[in-house]
Amino acid sequence: MDLKFKQPLGETKKIMSKVAIGKTPLADKDISFKDIAEYKILDLTHHNLCQLVNSGNGAIFIAISSITGTLLIPDMGAWHGFKQIAKFLNIPFINIKTNLGLIDLKSLKDTIKNLNNEKRNGLILTSFAAYTAEQNISEISKICKDYNIVLIEDASGSIGDLQGGLSDGNLSDIIVCSTGSPKILNVQDGGFISTNDQSIFTENKILINSFKSNEITASGIATELSYASQNLENLIKATSYIKSNLDNVVHSDKRGINIILKSDNKNLAYNLKKELQLDKHSMITKCPNYNRLKIKGVAIEIKNLDYSELNKENLDNIIEIISKYQ
Repeated sequence: MDLKFKQPLGETKKIMSKVAIGKTPLADKDISFKDIAEYKILDLTHHNLCQLVNSGNGAIFIAISSITGTLLIPDMGAWHGFKQIAKFLNIPFINIKTNLGLIDLKSLKDTIKNLNNEKRNGLILTSFAAYTAEQNISEISKICKDYNIVLIEDASGSIGDLQGGLSDGNLSDIIVCSTGSPKILNVQDGGFISTNDQSIFTENKILINSFKSNEITASGIATELSYASQNLENLIKATSYIKSNLDNVVHSDKRGINIILKSDNKNLAYNLKKELQLDKHSMITKCPNYNRLKIKGVAIEIKNLDYSELNKENLDNIIEIISKYQ
């Protein structure tokens, strides 16, 4: 089955091309695409401050740099870059127990109680654990606020959430996001960080300048932001449809943008990679995998599909192929 890997929207490509050759489509010369993108980001995150950067990792680097105490990181289902950046910055971190990627609230409370409260401690997580199940950000936020823990949410997979609870600055102190490929804001480059805490930016000016973005990327982000909510909703609906028609699905009742199947079948990932062709890219991740889940199985990355591929015929064919090899 030949499928198309997620591409920037056609309108995004056109605008970025124009900006690249110096033909900006903006009528008002006093406004930049950076201004427009940051305004739209703040509208979605409900924060007061925002900064475009050159990558998602750049945004994470700035966010983690603001932690002076201990950083809490999920024991699976997050992004391995969290640990790598913490190590680079010499910031101690603790793995928080999860229930297959979802933060265990009791474990979180117990761990926080033993931290040095005189320092700025933080918790960093992804909106969707392993991209497959939404974290209970509302309850996690309450705990963090009670114990003065900075909540950092990587919203690369959830920006534009219409249901609320994800990528919401009323809950998360810092929101970071990659706009690389294949993300919700699919510009193939860049990222952003938003917050209400001015010190995040004033105390990290050198980093912000080092991770500076450009107007071409900003024009793409500004364009993709206009479609983020609808694209995310369609992606979640498509993923939920497939989840409901397969067996052995992890967190089958949770919203997500990929599917993780428990399986002892050593050939499952191999067979699915042969059947589900995605240009020169893959939509299959073999588990155990820290970025997904540390269990035997496979992740089917629905998030990697171009939005034009999320029709019922394709989804039914994907279900049929997976069921054949399960």
